[in-house]
Amino acid sequence: MRYAFLVETYATERVKVVSVWSEFRDHDLTVRPSAGDARGRSPHEHMVHQCVSEDLWFRSMLGIEVGAPPLPQPETRLEFMKRYAQDSGKRLEALQEKGEAWWEEQVKFFDVQRSRAWVMARRIAHTSHHRGQLMAMLRMLGRDLHSNYGPTADTGGLMANHAPTIYAYASLEDLLAGEARGGAKAKLPGAGGKAVTERPQ
Repeated sequence: MRYAFLVETYATERVKVVSVWSEFRDHDLTVRPSAGDARGRSPHEHMVHQCVSEDLWFRSMLGIEVGAPPLPQPETRLEFMKRYAQDSGKRLEALQEKGEAWWEEQVKFFDVQRSRAWVMARRIAHTSHHRGQLMAMLRMLGRDLHSNYGPTADTGGLMANHAPTIYAYASLEDLLAGEARGGAKAKLPGAGGKAVTERPQ
């Protein structure tokens, strides 16, 4: 199917979202990039936005309804991870059933008409944008980072130095189970003294 790549990308993106959320600690959720400046979302506000906006886009633009409220109760880190994993899993199942004609149909995207394939590509970019902001916040908080796309400074540094990709958990199911027990992430080796950027100072 011509648009299988969008379904496959969404399948991995949903895991990446929950993986980044798992890197925060419970007491991090109210922190802002700059204390007292409400223009920068806290991790809690990012989680709310991801759940609410994805629910809205899928319902109103893609016609996919999961039959559940987008936000968990209570709004804790673990409950956000569980809620988003469950809802995005239902969306993934629905997407896997769609044919090419469905993807190519024009739908309303705010005040313009776009194909569902275009809307989905834009949704994936939107999610990636916010996830990148959260990863920057994790660094500001001094947190270690497991792989999200590839190596990080904590998994070995630069790909050019053959740094490995090390995910925190082997699967989304392992992640939820591990975080419910208080955390069971894969160990990180660090860079071992090697450069972690192309322009180290």
